[in-house]
Amino acid sequence: MSNVTALPLLEPAEAAPCCPPLTERPLNAEEAERTAKMFKALGDPVRLRLFSAVASHEGGEACVCDISDVGVSQPTVSHHLKKLKEAGLLSSERRGTWVYYRVEPAVLAAMGALLTKAAAS
Repeated sequence: MSNVTALPLLEPAEAAPCCPPLTERPLNAEEAERTAKMFKALGDPVRLRLFSAVASHEGGEACVCDISDVGVSQPTVSHHLKKLKEAGLLSSERRGTWVYYRVEPAVLAAMGALLTKAAAS
């Protein structure tokens, strides 16, 4: 008997975008700050690898024990994961001695909408 409960995922339509597509109108100051914080967090190669590892992990979440092999020490991995959480790109949950990270579907939907529509122009 399993104690695992599947959590419902948000549909992209439910996602509150961080800002409008880049080609729609200029960003206001608040939108630019929020967006820059996300992209700044992803501007580090280790953080980008960690974000990718979590996003692509089976089940949509990853234990820190499964994604720590990015060529830096464990304290450095923790630092980078903290920065990704502060930027709103990851959420986490402690289960026993391990922490599990997940990329919020709303975050991916909002970032995708921001860039996809701009690229299609």
